[in-house]
Amino acid sequence: MKRLLATSFTLVLIIGNAGMAIAQPHDDHGPQEEHHDDHAPPPHHWTKGQRIERSDWDRGQHIDYREHHLRAPPRGYEWRQVDGQYVLAAIAGGVIASVILNSQ
Repeated sequence: MKRLLATSFTLVLIIGNAGMAIAQPHDDHGPQEEHHDDHAPPPHHWTKGQRIERSDWDRGQHIDYREHHLRAPPRGYEWRQVDGQYVLAAIAGGVIASVILNSQ
């Protein structure tokens, strides 16, 4: 019985301390400078299978695939030039089918 009480008390202490450790605020080691560039977002490296956000898609320029010597997009897809890359993605869902770096 004494052993059961000691084990129970130990578990309560361990669980209580674990909960306190999680609840403590994060120390960010002092103030840090924030750098903001209001002109353009940083370039993004798009990859096949990734989903492109609507805001990124909208800021991209619709391009004529023939003029840029790209393959014809399948139905429901469109080429956009975003962050110096040609991105072929689904118009409705934003799933990227192809990415080609712009060498211009």
